[in-house]
Amino acid sequence: MSRILLVRHGQASFGAADYDDLSPTGHEQSRVLGAALAARGVVPDRVVAGQMRRHEQTAAALLDGSGWSADVRVDAGWNELDHVQVLDVHGTPTSREGESGTAVFQRWFEEATRRWIAAGDDDAYDESFGAFTSRVDAALSRLVDDLPEKGTAVVLTSGGAIAWTVAALLADDTAARTDLWLRLNPVSINTGTSTIVRGRRGTTLVSFNAADHLSPDLLTYR
Repeated sequence: MSRILLVRHGQASFGAADYDDLSPTGHEQSRVLGAALAARGVVPDRVVAGQMRRHEQTAAALLDGSGWSADVRVDAGWNELDHVQVLDVHGTPTSREGESGTAVFQRWFEEATRRWIAAGDDDAYDESFGAFTSRVDAALSRLVDDLPEKGTAVVLTSGGAIAWTVAALLADDTAARTDLWLRLNPVSINTGTSTIVRGRRGTTLVSFNAADHLSPDLLTYR
């Protein structure tokens, strides 16, 4: 039986001009995860990362914390959706009385994401929701085919890609998977780890969003 650990990147620079850069907390979360995995005896046969800077930085800090000497393979299939474009197309929402800045952003993101999903192949978006999910599916398929029998892979990616992979493994049709994705994506923890196994029963999810390596002061969602 082979095993794939899907890891969401460490905390990025939410609210900054360049989101795609780990915060000091994000670097520490990644080092802590690496140390925790090594302490559990995890020795990966493959370390794979999306091509975004936050994926690369998470991989580097994780390797530093673990002491692994593995090479990192880059696969753009594990990249996140372009949330900046999705938000820009939707337009900035009007704040409601008494609503916090975090609540405003969350509502904006959820409304914009639903519009993106409903848009189909609308050319306002460089990548449709269908194209996004198809490339994530293909990235998982490539990794499963490449992973040695009884091998272990660690994948540094983003919440949207992880939530879709989990939804695709749990739900039977596109509508159910999409609904589940919409519920899972907002609760993805920075460096939270989801585990997939590949065996006689095929590819199966065995855990989602595990974060027991993080102390309360390191637990973040953005």
